[in-house]
Amino acid sequence: MASKASGEFSFKAITATYSPGPAGGVLSQVNWEGTVSGFGAAFGTATYSGGPKGGSYSMCGQVFMDDGDVLTSIGKGTYEAVGKHRWRTRSVTEISDGRRTRSEGEIDLASRSWKGTFSEL
Repeated sequence: MASKASGEFSFKAITATYSPGPAGGVLSQVNWEGTVSGFGAAFGTATYSGGPKGGSYSMCGQVFMDDGDVLTSIGKGTYEAVGKHRWRTRSVTEISDGRRTRSEGEIDLASRSWKGTFSEL
């Protein structure tokens, strides 16, 4: 059963680094910054492995909560091409306070943006 979205995220790509990956592929590491509703300012690095049509990714991040707390997170997910320069993403994230979230989003490679929703598991 799908859970109801409990929040939204909106990120902007800041920098990207590329390096050789497994099986002759390329690893792409992108630093993102933005906001996550109910959390605050967010910063993270996503590492994408696969190709232009799809693959997997991991994300490590940190949020600076509106109340002054700081949380870290580690997530894993998949991406798939859904149009010209657009990727749909799906992931599960473990947060340092013990919560877990599931997210769905879309990366617009041309505008360097990543927006979506998340729900607690």
